[in-house]
Amino acid sequence: MPAADLATSTTPAVFAQGWAMGAGLILAIGAQNALVLRQGLKREHVGAVVAVCTLSDWLLIALGVFGLGALIQGSPLLLEVFRFGGAAFLLGYAVLAARRAWQPAAGLQATGAASSLGATLSTAFALTYLNPHVYLDTVVLLGGLGARQPPDLRAAFAAGAAVASAMWFALLGFGAAAAAPRLQSAHTWRVVDGLVALLMTGLGLQLLLQPL
Repeated sequence: MPAADLATSTTPAVFAQGWAMGAGLILAIGAQNALVLRQGLKREHVGAVVAVCTLSDWLLIALGVFGLGALIQGSPLLLEVFRFGGAAFLLGYAVLAARRAWQPAAGLQATGAASSLGATLSTAFALTYLNPHVYLDTVVLLGGLGARQPPDLRAAFAAGAAVASAMWFALLGFGAAAAAPRLQSAHTWRVVDGLVALLMTGLGLQLLLQPL
């Protein structure tokens, strides 16, 4: 079978692989996802935050798949930077989540003072581009896997991961409104923040204890 036909016949499988890998990496509730969820519960600037997170993921996935991921994976120094930087970010966020869970009035509340669009988007950009773990997931891990695909199939892998990202952020942001009545109580979000703290601690320790 000609190479072109082989590439065409395997494109759906590579797209599905990219989707599955992207979905698996993005599902964990982290700092970025928690912000999207908060804005969804507050019904405030949801579309703008979902758009920023989704487009940022697309950009980072593309950078990783089309060269940067393989470059970073080939540099032990850069891998260590992402490893320890990501661990520090995750453990720091775990401390903040644990503090919110410990305080009776804390939690992801759908009520409270409204934030301006500029302030909300600044937070979204910070939690995306200043978070080493985001780069680890999108550029290093997804990018490295995508870069191993044949050149004519890399776009399919990146597209699959991008679709997973768009689906997740849209579901998280716009779907939060439907769950708002149950999730607005401080007690519920103390439990959620406690679980987030445990998850972030586990991921952070995993990065520290297991070299990339």
